[in-house]
Amino acid sequence: MATILIAGATGNLGRRIVSVLIKKGATVRAIVRTGTDRKKIDELEQLGVEVIKADMYNIDEVTKACSGVDCVVSALQGLRDVLIDTQAILLHGAIAAGVPRFIPSDFSSDFTKLTPGENRNFDIRREFLGHLDEASIKATSILNGAFAELLTYNIPLLDFKNKQVGYWENADWQVDFSSMDDTAAFTAAAAMDPSTPRLLRIASFQVSPRELATIAGEVKNTKFELVRLGNLEELAAYNRQERAAHPEGENEVFPRWQSSQYIQSMFTVHFDALDNDRYPDLKWTSVREVLGGTR
Repeated sequence: MATILIAGATGNLGRRIVSVLIKKGATVRAIVRTGTDRKKIDELEQLGVEVIKADMYNIDEVTKACSGVDCVVSALQGLRDVLIDTQAILLHGAIAAGVPRFIPSDFSSDFTKLTPGENRNFDIRREFLGHLDEASIKATSILNGAFAELLTYNIPLLDFKNKQVGYWENADWQVDFSSMDDTAAFTAAAAMDPSTPRLLRIASFQVSPRELATIAGEVKNTKFELVRLGNLEELAAYNRQERAAHPEGENEVFPRWQSSQYIQSMFTVHFDALDNDRYPDLKWTSVREVLGGTR
């Protein structure tokens, strides 16, 4: 059975990936920063995970943690210091240890099709992609659109308070969503699959604002109004203005303008084809299940 190392195992997505891997019978190793909360380490060890504490900036310690591993999965979250600097050390440690495969923390919309500058966090991922493509290791990026849980956060796309669904440009544009559980299950399957390609694109569901208004109304038993909030040029201009007006957000993972950049990305790119069928045993969450709180 495969041995998989997870970086970011104490995070929301990382913990879910670990749980699926354990259920699938994989040997799971987690690399955590020195000084990580003991409670989080205990929780992983109780699942049967081998936890290795390491200085994530020490290539020797990271290489040692990667020794004997079949695939390294990064579920790290953060800005350049994490997704470029720390993740690069993890990558080079994996290569030095002879690990054959690496899955980076690219869980997002298809940033490969976005114009640089439109989404700060995706620009960081694109920059790391350049390092990864030059590395001597087989890599697989998993792109999952937006996390479906966002639909429960009262965002402009689905505003429960005002009972409306907002959209930009096109009410029939299909937006890609994947639940965190589905993303974790697919990632675990990919980590144990030695034949994965460079890119895998998944979505629990693809739904348009028009469809979302109908479904939300049926699930919540109330009418949701479909509201056009502008076009993409207006949204892009607003995002540029907000970013320039709030430079302090450059040091925040999710500043207000970054959230709006995500909305812009969701209405700019979507997947024309999906790899959902690669692992036939996976059950995909529906939009009704997300809005209804069931699985």
